[in-house]
Amino acid sequence: MVSGGLTKFAKAHPEMDFRYMVKNAYDYAMKDVPSLEKKDIDGSRISYFSDHFTRQLKAASMVQDYLGLNPKGSMRIEWGGATGGEAFQAGFEAVASGRMNVCLVAGFETMSRVQTWKGNEFIALASDTNFDYPIGGFYSGYYALMVTRHIYEYMRKSRFAHVKDEREAQRLAIKEASRILSMVSVKNHLNAMHNPYAQYPKKLTVDDVLRAEMISYPLTREMICTMSDGAAVCVLASEEEAFRLTDNPVLIKGVGCGTDTMRLADRPFGEVPLLKHESREDYEGLDYPGVHSFRAGRAASLEAYERAGIEDPAKELDFIELHDAYASSEVQTYEDMGLCKYGEGYNFVESGAPFLKGMDYGFPTRNAGQIPINPSGGLIACGHPVGATGLMQAVFALWQLQGTVKKHFGDSTLQLEGAKRGAIHSHAGTGSSVTVSILEGVN
Repeated sequence: MVSGGLTKFAKAHPEMDFRYMVKNAYDYAMKDVPSLEKKDIDGSRISYFSDHFTRQLKAASMVQDYLGLNPKGSMRIEWGGATGGEAFQAGFEAVASGRMNVCLVAGFETMSRVQTWKGNEFIALASDTNFDYPIGGFYSGYYALMVTRHIYEYMRKSRFAHVKDEREAQRLAIKEASRILSMVSVKNHLNAMHNPYAQYPKKLTVDDVLRAEMISYPLTREMICTMSDGAAVCVLASEEEAFRLTDNPVLIKGVGCGTDTMRLADRPFGEVPLLKHESREDYEGLDYPGVHSFRAGRAASLEAYERAGIEDPAKELDFIELHDAYASSEVQTYEDMGLCKYGEGYNFVESGAPFLKGMDYGFPTRNAGQIPINPSGGLIACGHPVGATGLMQAVFALWQLQGTVKKHFGDSTLQLEGAKRGAIHSHAGTGSSVTVSILEGVN
């Protein structure tokens, strides 16, 4: 990967249609590699989630035309919330296969063109419309259901096993878990205070998050990402071409993807697929994945780690830009990606490991900097223009690994000292599709 660019993610960009948003991100990316000419780009992979938002079929073809890339080859990529992450991997495959020397990967979404309720309906169509959707399946409801079960499996059974009254035990468990989920929200919003591309940078307290409007119990408004307008672009190149274009390229070291059933009730029970640093004894008696864990996330992580030669991700990765559409799914994904064992996600937050070192979050973070998660602010604070989101993560990872955060943000606060290897993670549906890509600096 040699370059990237993006627009500010915002509630709306009424002055720009989707083509112009992508063009702005493209122009920014091209400025970073001045020796790259349009004629050198062999083709594109263009991602957006929904034709409903653009009110335009084949919108990717219109972007291809607007960028002046006709008649070169292009493909439109769509994979729900993981659309941008899948497009990134499609671009990687186009180059790795030898089909292209330089591939432009672009993603966008214009979600402001419809009212919020209608946008939520469009997004809900990415669930099983034969069963889940007709009985009230909207995504905040799905994720509330999943985290409630996660809390029961891991918080209720560990910290409140001594409470005999089942309802009281679960009530106390949800209260305690909600406090910890609020810490994740505080982290991501505060990190975004130093990211000029973020939609919702703000300084919050745990109490602010807990007192916010309840959207779907126990998830409050501040624990949930929002619909956004935005675009992002990545330029991927072969090794020879990359070093011609820049002195500081970033290697895509490994990629992985995983899938699961669309219908939650079809999720099976079985054994946990183990990472290199885990053992079967770690998970005796665990009903996996049920609706409390994302099997697709574990499968994507396994493949990416295998290809990148990673055995213990918490020790071998310097940061992760992770798909935190909900604070709850961030915690669940810590476990899927093997940063901690299943059942230890809440402890992982309280340890401070995913927080930035030197940042005052308003509560103790004793192990801050161990493996920062979403130093950019993640989806919760940056926004979620679906087709652009996974590419946004790739751009932020690129700048981290190049050591150029200050150049692009105008602020060095979020630059991780000595970062050499990071991961990006995209997640779709209720965990029905997930991608993980490992990026590594070469200098």
